[in-house]
Amino acid sequence: MFNTRPVLAPKQKALQINLDKDIYGTFSEIGAGQETVRYFFRVGAASNTIAKAISAYDKDFSDALYGKEPNNRYVSQSRLLKILDYEIKVIEDRISRESCPGRKFFSYANTVTTINFDKTSKGHGWVGIRFQLNELEPYNEIILHVRFHENDAKLQQETLGILGVNLIYGAFYYAENPKIIIESLYDELNTDQIEIDMINFSGPRYAYLDNRLMSLQLVKNGMTDAVVFEPNGKNVLAADELYKKNILALRGSFRPVTNVNIDIYKRGLKMFMEEDQVTEQNTKILFEITLSNLRAKGEINERDFLDRADILGKLGHTVLISNFSEYYRLVDYFSRFTSEKIRISMGVNNLLDVFQEEYYTNLSGGIMEAFGKLFKKQLKIYLYPYIDQETNEILTSDTLRVSEELKDLYKYFKKNHWIVDMLEYDESYLKIYGKQILAQIIMGEPDWENQVPKEVAEMIKERGMFGFSRRLK
Repeated sequence: MFNTRPVLAPKQKALQINLDKDIYGTFSEIGAGQETVRYFFRVGAASNTIAKAISAYDKDFSDALYGKEPNNRYVSQSRLLKILDYEIKVIEDRISRESCPGRKFFSYANTVTTINFDKTSKGHGWVGIRFQLNELEPYNEIILHVRFHENDAKLQQETLGILGVNLIYGAFYYAENPKIIIESLYDELNTDQIEIDMINFSGPRYAYLDNRLMSLQLVKNGMTDAVVFEPNGKNVLAADELYKKNILALRGSFRPVTNVNIDIYKRGLKMFMEEDQVTEQNTKILFEITLSNLRAKGEINERDFLDRADILGKLGHTVLISNFSEYYRLVDYFSRFTSEKIRISMGVNNLLDVFQEEYYTNLSGGIMEAFGKLFKKQLKIYLYPYIDQETNEILTSDTLRVSEELKDLYKYFKKNHWIVDMLEYDESYLKIYGKQILAQIIMGEPDWENQVPKEVAEMIKERGMFGFSRRLK
């Protein structure tokens, strides 16, 4: 999964930190015991490192220290940041720089909930560190969200303890390489134990770091199946963004975004907004790029990834990067966060792929199991027409051809209005093909500009994206 970097045990890491007389800070662990700081106490020389350890487990006491939380959401990023703000101020106010020159202060905190008694909720939490790499330098910060997968609270606490040690060690000893920090979070751990589904770096050492690339590392390394970032490039937690929302998703390569992509999105959105109880306020729109798409040419090209993300951001769209090759997995993912309506806008050619049985050989129930997971009550597919390049026929839900064995099943989906045609569309866009446009961009041919939104053409030319050449033929 990772490279051959030497991996230290948590006790070794904690001892190395304790023996560094310049690393000094506080530990605040709320909701799952004192598992991280316990490593530092047990290995010895802890007085060099630990200024204070606290577990403000009682709500009233916690409020007295850090303030109240709106809506009583104490396992939240907001709570974590309040803890870090408070604890850093305490250590700055109480420890004289003159009496301990060279010390690099830090505050580590977590606020988590472990698995409940009925085992219906596995638990999750926020973990973070604010730290200096030089006493004269402003603070850096690493914030992450985790989901527990183990079925025992004690095991989850132990896992959290190891993760905390890994984060503190990585912050100080791998500071110059954020990818190694992310990789090292799983030292002595695996993804069956814990999932990291959001991470953000900030501070002077990470001023030029693009957190979208850090999100990509989480999916690429198998630490989570999907990540979300806003048009401004900020990584956000999917659970917060999608909770109880109606969802409209559009999958594509977006290399580049074309007029047909935007038409599929706009026509689908118009249909969605005409449905009952769907408003702009309670709806989330996602442009999804799959990891397999990013790997279409072999290894993932980070510059190519950022080019696509920048274009979608420029157009004001939220991006989902996922490891879901099959649509049923995408729908299942959305269903974790919402029981509201889910709509997917796609072209007829994409729907044909959905009905290919060879894609579901990994499922014991084959394509029938996949369809059972895909076509849930809250799902509909908005279908955009497609021109058959061989026959020049416009294909819709009425004219596309599925295998003989699946015809009756397809009719069933249509009859229940789970597959709905987009009746309004721009016919001139039906002959726009992303691969052809990309080839034209690379060859410096001028025709491509009229087939993409104006903002996209301008950005491609300005930045030289996708191999753009100013040498026109």
